[in-house]
Amino acid sequence: MSRPKRILILGPESTGKSTLSEKLAKHFAEPWVPEVAREYLEKLDRPYAFDDLLQIGKQQMQLEDELALQANNYLFCDTDLRVIQVWSQHRYGKVDPWVLEEIARRTYDLILLCATDLPWQADPLREHPDLEMRQQFFEIYKQLSQASGFPWILISGDTAERLSTAIQAVESLKKE
Repeated sequence: MSRPKRILILGPESTGKSTLSEKLAKHFAEPWVPEVAREYLEKLDRPYAFDDLLQIGKQQMQLEDELALQANNYLFCDTDLRVIQVWSQHRYGKVDPWVLEEIARRTYDLILLCATDLPWQADPLREHPDLEMRQQFFEIYKQLSQASGFPWILISGDTAERLSTAIQAVESLKKE
């Protein structure tokens, strides 16, 4: 049995990653890996700390590996350790070595990089509603996508346009 193609949905806060992941999973009748950070942070009774990011990252990768066993052709990943890397560097000025080692070890068949052209959706767990800051984060994710060595494509437009572009990109993987 061949391994499923892993599709990483990446981008700053409030760029439609979870919506896109869920819609792709439904379209292709495959599993998607939800973002672990949300549930983790909702249960936390204090502000998150540097060490929490490592725990979130480890739980995210564990869930990704578990759900990969249920996937036939595709696994849609709503985030990965690059998000932990970016937040850790931004908030604490450092990144746990485990995070960087895992990023180097893991592979994705395609990165769908979500642009900041969707309206901000307020959420108690989101930290940067300012478009300028969101765009700065987008540029970091774009650099990480380019440096990854994996194919990547920009996802922009309204929800329907994003889904259509993403479906075409995923279907193009079949031809490779």
